[in-house]
Amino acid sequence: MDIADVARRTGVPASTLRFYANKGLLRTLSGRGARRQFPADTPERLALIALGQAAGFSLDEVGAMLVEQQVDREMLLAKADELDRRVKRLQAMSKGLRHAAVCPQQDHLDCPTFRRLMQVAGRGRSANS
Repeated sequence: MDIADVARRTGVPASTLRFYANKGLLRTLSGRGARRQFPADTPERLALIALGQAAGFSLDEVGAMLVEQQVDREMLLAKADELDRRVKRLQAMSKGLRHAAVCPQQDHLDCPTFRRLMQVAGRGRSANS
């Protein structure tokens, strides 16, 4: 498939396709200087790249899985655990924000629930720094 065909079919810009090809995430069938041609499985590979990114994997991690044609199950489990922790933290923050929106305290800093929300947010920030 020609690069323009892939871009049109998948909605992925040609610049991104070239970037992925240069990074080794996509195979090309054409040589240097020629208009890039991609194999028929390119849309599927793009879907795998998008899935990996949506799950929080870096392009290098996704690339390693695509090159090896094998998914590192331990890495998947670790990412799932990380996502579970993030979901719990976000749920706690959502609950705290909802409480703060209706809290009768004049000053939110006097509210124990809001103070717990700040602690949760602080732990999340230090874990991501």
